[in-house]
Parts: sequence; C-alpha cells; structure tokens
Amino acid sequence: MVTSVSSTAGADAWLASASAAAFARRARLENFPVASRFLSPTLRADLGGVYAAARLIDEAGDAAPGDRLTILDRLDAEIDLLAAGEARFPAFELLLPAVRERQLDPAPLHDLVQANRQDQTVTQYETFDDLRGYCRLSADPVGRLVLDLFGYLTPERIRLSDQICTALQIAEHLQDIGEDLGAGRLYVPQESLARFDLSSATLAALADPNTAASVTGGDRARVSGMLVAEARRARSLLRAGSPLIGLLPFRLRVAVAGFVGGGHAALDAVVAAGSAAIGSTPRPRPARLIRHLAVGLATGGRP
Repeated sequence: MVTSVSSTAGADAWLASASAAAFARRARLENFPVASRFLSPTLRADLGGVYAAARLIDEAGDAAPGDRLTILDRLDAEIDLLAAGEARFPAFELLLPAVRERQLDPAPLHDLVQANRQDQTVTQYETFDDLRGYCRLSADPVGRLVLDLFGYLTPERIRLSDQICTALQIAEHLQDIGEDLGAGRLYVPQESLARFDLSSATLAALADPNTAASVTGGDRARVSGMLVAEARRARSLLRAGSPLIGLLPFRLRVAVAGFVGGGHAALDAVVAAGSAAIGSTPRPRPARLIRHLAVGLATGGRP
C-alpha cells in the first residue's frame, strides 16, 4: 500500500491497491443484503460493480493518504475511460459488461467524485437544504445508476429514487455520527443542533468513551430528541420515494423494498439507541428490516 500520495503515479498505485480491495468486496451489499437476493446472478454482478466503484470513490475521499484531490482527479479520468468502454482498475472493470452490453452511462459517478471533493473542505452543513444538496451528489447518483442498469430510468422514477437515496444517506449519517466526528465532519445540520440547544462539542463528548460520562442527563435527552427529529425527516423522504416500489417489476421491486425497509430499520435502531447512538453504530434488527420490507411490498410503497 502506498503510504503517501503526492503525484499522479502515486495516485494510480494507491488506486490499484484500493480498487483490488473494493473488487474483493463487490458481492457484499453491506447494509441491505436482503435486497440483492432476488436478482439474477448477472444483474447482481452488475449491481456489485456499481457498489464497488462507489465504494472506491468514497474510500479515496475518506481514507487515502496524501493528496486526495489528485486521486479524485484520477478517478474522474477513469470514469471518462469507462464511458469509452475501457478501465484500468479492478473495481471499474466490474462495470465494463454493463457499459458495453447494457449501455450503462457511468456519468453519475462524477457526482460521487465531486461529493468527495466537497468532503475535503466542507466539514458541516448549516441547514437541512444544504445537507440535501450534498446528498444529491453523494447518494442520489447511485440510485440513478441502478435504475439505468435495470432499464427503468424515467423522470418520475428518478424523482422517487432521489428521495429514497437521500433518506438512506441521512440514515447512514445518523448511524455514524461518532465515526464522522472522528474524521472531523458532522452531517447533522447546525440548525438542528441550535433547535435543541446543542453543540458539536456535546456530540463529540458523547462519542468519546473517556468523556461520555460527563454529559448531563439534560443534554442526553436533547440529543435523543434531535435524533428523533432527524429520523422523522429521513422517514418522510423514504415514504415520499417509496411509490417507486410499485413502478418496478417483481425482482427489482423486492430489491428496492429491501433498501427502503433497511432504511426504516436503521432509523428504528438510531431512535431506540437514543443518545447512546453517538458513541456507537446502531445496527438494524433483521426482524425489523423484514417487517418494513413486507409492508413496502404489500402496499407497493404507497401510504
């Protein structure tokens, strides 16, 4: 593994190594494994390629040593190369069959790169609308790629998918507040903290095992209230996008219901953990996921 990246050659060496790791993890859809079990092997492999490429881009923005902007520039070049039907790195090679045979347009990956560029300079968001703008870059492109992959890319489906993807990104942010603070970032809007008379310092204290005990009961109650409010906003987006389930054929319907169900189950876990969620990573219970999935399928995602 390259210890520092300060040149194009160093960026390519790091990408080759990190891309091989992303390739190895391609079959694991980390938070929503149920969603992939109802797809054909070919589609599952193509979907794994989308997630491997997305994971590599996130890894470059989160964990690459040295000059991450250089690496992100190289990823932009790789996406252009992929659009031309070629690839240099294993994670992107996974997408070549979809590009060549399904005419998948990899352009949305450029937005993921831009989101990770933004992460290098923007460490917090003032308003919920600001956060949603970030999610349009960091989350919505994945849903668009999936719709394109399956041949169901229409304006209405894109609109619904964007709401689901933003909601899932917010749910992940709520699960990972402590981890994100450790990386110097906070994805809870500042206006939300102000509404509950909280500060990022309080969240940081809860995230640190050495200082968590010093946080007062009143602050813990306010943190729990803030998490409930943020989870409610994410659920509203999930519900607004859920009619997408009924606009898809059976296998993809089950998969999307699995993603939506996983989002609801993750939010259940955050709310149940309360202020303890800041110092841990609340994980959804499988029974909750299955329950939400079943509801989504039974209703076609409609209220």
